[in-house]
Amino acid sequence: MEALFGGSFDPVHVGHLIVAEAVADALGMRVRFVPAREQPLKRTAHMASPEQRAAMIEVAIAGNPRFSLERIELDLPTPSYTVRTLRALAQREPGNRFVLLVGGDAVRDLPSWREADALRGLADLVAFERPGAPPPSHDLIGRTVPVPSLDISATDVRERVAHGRSIRYLVPDAVREYITAHGLYR
Repeated sequence: MEALFGGSFDPVHVGHLIVAEAVADALGMRVRFVPAREQPLKRTAHMASPEQRAAMIEVAIAGNPRFSLERIELDLPTPSYTVRTLRALAQREPGNRFVLLVGGDAVRDLPSWREADALRGLADLVAFERPGAPPPSHDLIGRTVPVPSLDISATDVRERVAHGRSIRYLVPDAVREYITAHGLYR
């Protein structure tokens, strides 16, 4: 069994990595990062392309044998619906049951997810607490995993880059170098 950690990852930052590490420890399993090609509930478009976001994940997780990049959503139609992703994974990997990680802030949006009731049949849902959000609670959530509280957002990272401010220690060095080399978020 493996955990799926989906999101925009625009860019991936240390908060994402800390959550994934805490979940890997708590559940004793590997974590696949699943960058969304296009998130249906995001109010703004992604700043980096899907391929750039996947590349940043790759450099961020390099060297951690418990982490991997799952590119399936990059090849599926848009927008990136979780239920579609889980069905595609079930078709590609029959018999493999996944744990779907859901941030505490996203739990409140579960009722608006496409075919939310079908998720339970496709994966075990595990929520992780997010800074500033109430403890996650929903009928679909089977378990909650506490994670270290670190208030970092991709939005803040992008704004810092746009204003020429440092993002050192907010993202892995390799991600910072990728952002600089590709002129992202300026």
